Amino acid sequence: MPMNPLDLNIRHLRAVAAIARSGSITSASRVVNLTQPAITQGIAKIERQLGVPLFERRPAGMEPTEAALMLVPRIEAALRLMDAPHATAAQISAFLAVARSGGYAAAAVATGLSEPSLHRAVGDLSLVIGQSLVERRGKGIVLTSRGIQVARGFRLAEAELRSALAELAMLQGREVGKIVVGAMPLSRARLLPSAVAEFHRRYPGTAIAVVEGSHTELVGPLRDGEIDVIVGALRTARGDDGLISYPLFEDRPVVIGRAGHPLARAVLTPQAMAAYPWITAGRGTPLRAQWEAMFEAVGVPAPDVPIECGAVIMIRQILRESDFLTLLSPDQVAVELEAEWLAKIADAPGDVARTIGFTTRADWRPTPLQKQFLDVLQAQALEIASGV
Repeated sequence: MPMNPLDLNIRHLRAVAAIARSGSITSASRVVNLTQPAITQGIAKIERQLGVPLFERRPAGMEPTEAALMLVPRIEAALRLMDAPHATAAQISAFLAVARSGGYAAAAVATGLSEPSLHRAVGDLSLVIGQSLVERRGKGIVLTSRGIQVARGFRLAEAELRSALAELAMLQGREVGKIVVGAMPLSRARLLPSAVAEFHRRYPGTAIAVVEGSHTELVGPLRDGEIDVIVGALRTARGDDGLISYPLFEDRPVVIGRAGHPLARAVLTPQAMAAYPWITAGRGTPLRAQWEAMFEAVGVPAPDVPIECGAVIMIRQILRESDFLTLLSPDQVAVELEAEWLAKIADAPGDVARTIGFTTRADWRPTPLQKQFLDVLQAQALEIASGV
């Protein structure tokens, strides 16, 4: 079972970074406010937990090993993100459990700790931070605005330490770790399944978790470090949003209807398309904007949309049982098109296209295996773009 990164003592991790930078336990003891014997014992404990030596003891001082040089940048990033020099790993773990579970009772079930222990740990953490992190709301609790900020920093710090453990495992010749991918609707049809299957063939020891959702549902967990990368139709990024997007290929949706739809046998005009009912994603989504732009490009008012839906499985069933039309990528209904349950009615009028790509945090530093996954994703995208 993978090690929980918060099983590592934070003050001892701080000591590892201080020794690596100074080359001296004496200097590190002043930085972390621990005695030299306490630091020596702490380093020995961390080395046992990690299963690798971190320093070579030499007359001139402590020389960091390759494992330490790999670990220290992750430790320093995690400590910056925590921004709580006196917080303990137990306090952070308790607070994150409460934040994720939405209450002390649920957190107690999830962690196996008693509710009084969780209350005490979160209360002590609030004192360390100097501000209240949770507040009672009716019969439950919610995070304060400061609590939300602190929780995000802790989650990102936890993600940094988890990446450190994965990198150390690779150094020991073990392909372990976990990649968490946020899958927006368009990526689920072909791109992501192909990439996940190919990556698993190459690295069977690495777990992959695919979290489905809309951009709105996935972007919060991405910012919190609970998702590594989101794949799907790119949104316009602001310069201050802390995210960065990478385009992969252009997807061109087409007009889809049932096999035998009246428009499949008629002379197709924009006016004829506007005369039929449409089912599209809700307002504010890229595809809905593209649908509206499609009619605007040909000077025809967009028709009313009696059904708004973003779930492809529901859309394709409604299409099969009615004369509704929709705008979708052919990849999303490839099986239905091949089986001739649905049909491509027409190419979308105008320049209708979506940029498909992936989005990460701007400060994200992927592990070697995460980089390999992105390489596989890009290779699969090239095949799709080239029509393979």
